[in-house]
This record gives sequence, C-alpha cells and structure tokens, in this order.
Amino acid sequence: MTTDRPAFIRAHTELASPPACPEIRLHLATEITPLWQATEDFLHGNNLPPPYWAFPWVGGQALSRYVLDTPDLVRGKRVLDFAAGCGMTAIAAVMAGASSAHAAEIDAVAAEAIGLNATANAVTVEVLLDDVLERPDCPWDVVLAGDVCYERPMAEKVFAWMRRCATAGCDILMADPGRSYLPRTGLMKVAAYTIACSLELEDRTSRDVVVYKVVG
Repeated sequence: MTTDRPAFIRAHTELASPPACPEIRLHLATEITPLWQATEDFLHGNNLPPPYWAFPWVGGQALSRYVLDTPDLVRGKRVLDFAAGCGMTAIAAVMAGASSAHAAEIDAVAAEAIGLNATANAVTVEVLLDDVLERPDCPWDVVLAGDVCYERPMAEKVFAWMRRCATAGCDILMADPGRSYLPRTGLMKVAAYTIACSLELEDRTSRDVVVYKVVG
C-alpha cells in the first residue's frame, strides 16, 4: 500500500470547481463511500480522519464566494482559513488580493490536498499543521471559518477563540448553514447564499448559508 499522500489524493479525486465558486479548481471526490473506504485502508492503523478535505462543504463555498465578491475584506491583509479542509477559502483569499494566506488544518492528508489545490490555482497558501486555538496571539488581520458548528465542544471552543481575536481587532467571518451549535449571540449577518450540494453530504440538494461577522 502506497504512503504517497499526493498520489493517493490524485488517484481518488478529480479536478473540478465547486458550484458556488467556478473560479476555483479543487481535487474533489466524485463519490463519498469509495473515498471513505480508501481512506480507511490508506496507511492502515494510523487513525486517519475522514476525508473532509475532498468535498466542497456549503459553509466554505459561501464564505469563499463572499471573499471573492468582497475583495476589500482581504486585500493586502494576512488571512487565516481556519479548519481549512480543502483550502478553498484560503485560495479565494489569495485570488482576492490577500498579502498572505495560512490554512489551519490538523489532518496531514488534508494539508497535502491544500498544497495540491493551491498549485492547481497558481497561488501560494501556507499550511499550519497545529492547533491555532492554543496560540496566545492572533497574528492575522482576517480569520475565515466555514461550517465549524456541527459539534458542541468544538463550536464553543472555536467561538470563544474567535471572540478573543475579534476583541483584539481581527476581522472574523464565519459561514454556517444552520448547524445545531451555531452561537445565539455575538454574530452579525453580512450575506446569505443558497448553495447547491449533494444528497450524500446533506439532506437536501441545496442549503441556505449565512455569512456572519463575529462581534468581539
């Protein structure tokens, strides 16, 4: 069994554009189940997380669309794509004129996918393979997070960190399709999109996604 992560990604994905962001090309899976099984078999016994990096989640699509449509948000600024997955939003930020873009991701295979996706779009994205929530500082001007409220412990920890960063003067934007653990306060709606999606990922063929600014 190969341990070549880039080869694994190329073998199990196709270069395609997410519905809301035709400007961006990503290594995406065409079906969920085969890739899930292949990921379990790949580097067997090493506890690889599910291949969330191979799908354009609706929160990330909405946030990336907003960044592309509102380039002044990131132009000339240092940007972090939190829980980046495929790195779509970091790529959008660079396309919109960010001076630098980091993609925070704890999955090593996702980190490789982000690098391949950045190359496919002729942009530079630096991957941070560590837990940025443990950092005492927030050295970015803008933090972007798509769809991070699907588990209560994570949502609470992430939102507390975001509030601290917002209080320190960082612009924090998050996009959410109505997940269960979206905070009830501290958010200001800035945009809304209807994003096409797969029934394999969601329980419908489109989701209404809201982009929020986190208020410190």
